[in-house]
Amino acid sequence: MLESQTFFSKMVDELVEFSEYDPELADGIRWLDVQAQKKGITFYDMVFEVLYKHDVNSKAKEWLNTRN
Repeated sequence: MLESQTFFSKMVDELVEFSEYDPELADGIRWLDVQAQKKGITFYDMVFEVLYKHDVNSKAKEWLNTRN
């Protein structure tokens, strides 16, 4: 478990570093940081929440498309 947390943290840290060269990514990171502060959670938890919700929504849409 600790290994996956470390991997995730490093991945997020690399995105933050790369945002120096990508203004749109930098804006998204600032937005996530503000949202995390409003919710009283860490920036990493906020990134995880957004990615998790995206994954769940994508799988739900895929499931719906296979049902029709």
